[in-house]
Parts: sequence; structure tokens; C-alpha cells
Amino acid sequence: MKSLLAIGWFFLQLIVAGQARALPLDAAEVDAFIHYMVTTHRFDAASLRALFAAADGQQKILDAMAKPAEAKPWHEYRPIFLTRERIAAGAAFWNEHREALRRAEEQFGVPAAVIVAIIGVETFYGRITGSYTVLEANATLAFHYPPRANFFRGELEQFLLLAREEQVEPLSLRGSYAGAMGLPQFIASSFRRHAVDFDADGKRDIWHSAADAIGSVANYLAANGWRRAEPIAMPALRRDGDMEALVALGLKPQRTVAELAAGGLVAAGAAVPDATAAVIALDQPTQREYWLGFHNFYVITRYNRSPLYAMAVFQLAEELRQSRELEAR
Repeated sequence: MKSLLAIGWFFLQLIVAGQARALPLDAAEVDAFIHYMVTTHRFDAASLRALFAAADGQQKILDAMAKPAEAKPWHEYRPIFLTRERIAAGAAFWNEHREALRRAEEQFGVPAAVIVAIIGVETFYGRITGSYTVLEANATLAFHYPPRANFFRGELEQFLLLAREEQVEPLSLRGSYAGAMGLPQFIASSFRRHAVDFDADGKRDIWHSAADAIGSVANYLAANGWRRAEPIAMPALRRDGDMEALVALGLKPQRTVAELAAGGLVAAGAAVPDATAAVIALDQPTQREYWLGFHNFYVITRYNRSPLYAMAVFQLAEELRQSRELEAR
């Protein structure tokens, strides 16, 4: 028995070591990237070589990329984010930062509930912002993840520019396995385009300033086409027709509510007949439920391309809004 336990322990250690092991960065590819940064953005070659010498690729980052939460069915994904604790914490976050949320809603047209819900889904209101070194996350995916290597080389470029502009040490910043940072989990390109100094202290600090995170989320959604006071999503009732063909049209709204109703999918609430919507399918244990996703739902998917993510944000926002209304009575 002891020998079997010892063998089991040995293999467990091998698994753990494999998950944590470093992946050397290809010297030729790194040199080519450094040459690009020097010639394009006038970085110092010696400084970049020293920086990459201190960074490793990480197998655990590739492992995390292989099993994202968005791969789960809706009935498993939803309970991760729609919990009493997350709703209560969201209400507390809203109360604490109500003035910044009011200003953001007024300036950008994005409801406070949606801003709070995004921060809630992304990082539990700042409790879980990621433990990976952002430089190593981007470098791992740039040089060890062929399916999206070009994208992450772009993000590595943007991250180094961000660090130079914001005057921060690149190896000091931590985030998600995909290089997302701070309360709102912005990747580097999103930070450079959309982060704002909403507390007017001279810095765009999405790591420590809730106000900057709030303003940055609102600015991101507004820049991606958020429409003030328009609906986000609505459950739909299936009567007949080929629902999967409608789902296959994608997340961008293409059919009007009236057209969808004629095709057998009827809005479960009051919806403007000529408003366009996409059809969202959510997997329950024994069946699929269908929703209409309007333009603003599509905008949320620009933050994260998953319809499950956008639906979790929407439903959490609704819970938070209702919690606030009950509190005000």
C-alpha cells in the first residue's frame, strides 16, 4: 500500500510540476520582436533583452486558455456569477461609489447597474484581479499559442507601450492568464484606448481607483456604440420555426422583432416591433431557452465575445437594479 501511495504521490508531483513549468521563449522570435519595438517605437534594445531574460512562458497559462469558463453550458456558467454574495457585494460597491457611477451614467449613457455588473463578473468588484505576471501572460501567448499568436504579439506591444507611458515596471503588473488587468480586466490595447482618469488625480489607475475603473468601463461601452436608455435583452417564447437557424445568424442583431415573431419566436415582454435583435440560445439541463439580444447586448459582447458572459452581466445588472429599488422603498 505504501508503495502505491508513493507512486501516486510521485505522479501527482509530476502533474503539478508540469502545470507550473516554465516554457523558454524562442530566442529568435524574441529578438525579432525586440527589433520591431526598437525600430517602430524607439525602445532600448538592451533594456528589452534584460526584461525578456527575466520573463518565462508558463504552461499553466496555456492550460487555462484551454478551459475557459465560457465553454461551460449556461446552467453551469450562470451559478458562478449570479450568487447572493456577489449581488450583495455589488449593492455595497454601488453604495460606496454611487457618485462616480452617477457621473459615469450621466456622461456616457451607460446604466450604473451594467457598469457594476461588469466589474462584478470580471473581478468580484476587485477581489479577484489575477495572479499572473501580465508580461509573461502576453509573452506566453505571443510565442507559445499559435491560434492567436498575432493577436497577443499585438497585446505584448501594447503592454510595453502602456508600461512606458504610465511609467510602471512591466514585471510589477499582474492580471489574468490572458493579460487582462485591474478591476475591469482591460487588456493592454483596451487600456490605451479607453481607460480614463475619472477621479482627476492625473493617473489612469484601473488597479486601485474604483472611480477610474467605473469611468473606463463606461467609456469602453460608449465607444463601442452603447445607446442610452435602450433595452439589452428579453426572454422569448418559441412557438414554431427553425430556432437554430436564427441563432446561427450570430450576435449582431439582424432581424426585427416583428420578423422574428413571424418566424416563430415571440418576445415575452413589450418590445418595439421594428427594433432589431439577435437570438440567443442558453442551454439548460433538458432544453434550450431563447432570448432576444438587442443592440446593447451586442455592445456588451464587444467587452467579451461570449453570449454567456453578456447574459451574466445583464442578469446580474437586473438583480442589482432590483436590489437598489427594494432598498429605496
